[in-house]
Amino acid sequence: TRMAVSKSTLSIVLIVLGGLSVLFGTVLVFVGPIIIDDQIVKNVEINPNNGLSYTMWKDIPVPFFMSVYFFHIVNPDEILKGEKPTVVQRGPYVYREKRWKDNITFHDNHTVSYKEYRQYFFEESMSVGNESDLVTIPNMLVLGASVMMENMPFPVRMLLSATFKSFEEGPFLTKPVGELMWGYDSKLVDFLNKYFPGMLPTSGKFGLFAEFNNSNAGQFTVFTGQDDIRKVHMVDSWNGLKSVNYWRSEQCNMINGTAGQMWPPFMTKESTMPFYSPDACRSMELVYQRPGMSRGIPVYRFVAPKTLFANGADYPPNEGFCPCRQSGLLSVRTCRHNSPVFISHPHFFEADPVLLDTVNGLRPNEDEHGLFIDIHPNPHILMNIFWTWFFLTAFLLLMFRFLILYSSDHMPVLFTMPFPQLSSSITRTVQLTHSFSSHFCDDFSNTFNMMCLSSSPDLDADQHLSLLNTACSEVLNTTAPLKLKKSKPKTKSWLYDNIRSLRQACSRAERK
Repeated sequence: TRMAVSKSTLSIVLIVLGGLSVLFGTVLVFVGPIIIDDQIVKNVEINPNNGLSYTMWKDIPVPFFMSVYFFHIVNPDEILKGEKPTVVQRGPYVYREKRWKDNITFHDNHTVSYKEYRQYFFEESMSVGNESDLVTIPNMLVLGASVMMENMPFPVRMLLSATFKSFEEGPFLTKPVGELMWGYDSKLVDFLNKYFPGMLPTSGKFGLFAEFNNSNAGQFTVFTGQDDIRKVHMVDSWNGLKSVNYWRSEQCNMINGTAGQMWPPFMTKESTMPFYSPDACRSMELVYQRPGMSRGIPVYRFVAPKTLFANGADYPPNEGFCPCRQSGLLSVRTCRHNSPVFISHPHFFEADPVLLDTVNGLRPNEDEHGLFIDIHPNPHILMNIFWTWFFLTAFLLLMFRFLILYSSDHMPVLFTMPFPQLSSSITRTVQLTHSFSSHFCDDFSNTFNMMCLSSSPDLDADQHLSLLNTACSEVLNTTAPLKLKKSKPKTKSWLYDNIRSLRQACSRAERK
């Protein structure tokens, strides 16, 4: 009897436990996702009381890596003679990027302001090459300044032109990668900063990333998500602005999305990923492409749409970013000190095919040159970010395009012209002479004086002499332009110089 009771009791207990398990499982099916989502919300919102998640937001523990590629110019001399540029890709030169937020201030409207700083450290073991590698690229100082001074007074343009020659600055330069990245000493930079302050974005050494180390991208004010998790990380303002004024339409000037690192949770395949990029001076948006795996973790891949850098003719909403060139180029000169700087995908990926015909050595493909982000659906922390070259090498490549576009809009037409055989009895003298007008002296004096008043007292004797010679020559050629002068043909074989002199002497005697 006792054994029977024990078995009966055990059966009842098991049945009860089984029922409770089924009940608990059923509850978890409906309640579990709510609990999990609630935990995600609590950990995703920006809240100092969250401890670990707040610390990770403030001091990002995941390392960022910036891979920089250079396009080495193979034929600089031939380019100046009209040949198409030929480039060879160098790199990657990999830099580990450390980021941290500072000047953090929480506000009553559920927003927080901060500045995010960045530091770069060269990772030789991950790089193909060293910072001592020599690379030839367009001389951005000369080419940029040449375009920026187009509307300056003539004497100023003459002074800058003479200065380029005095400092031996040409359209190309060859420097080590480290100097091109972080800056090199330049007498031209010192001269421009002293006599044309504000013309250049830097006051010290000139380099592609000279101002990036230990710098920030401005003050972001974003929503904390404490009142509405759907707005977490979304930008409320940048540098106190709700919109920018770089572009020609209200839509293009809008500041949309996040700061580009984290997005609100619970995204779907129908979601988009908008963000504001201070480097590009505009808001952009990525769209869902496909699911995938990143190191064994399921991710969604979001990519840049083909319309991102399309011109206004191909995509009317982008008309506000014009004046436009071919699709695939975005001019950012309005926010880059009026410098002729463009942004594109590297290798002109998804750009107008005509751009590929301007440079030899470009081979665009989506895997290497597309802009995409892999992100985990929940809690939507960035897994892998591949701003593949985006602003970094596109800047260098577009300087090539700038050389083609701004040096001349035309290519030379070469042809052979036959000349008839001239009679040996006819002698024709051709020479270049200056054409002096009645007001030449005043024009020369005024222009020369203005250039001298603008000259630098810091130059040494050789530089002063070179500057003086160049200035005199260019002022003379401008105020008294060279013209072709042809003498009359000498058809009288008997009229030698001594006979001509005798005839002139006879005429003078007759006049007396």
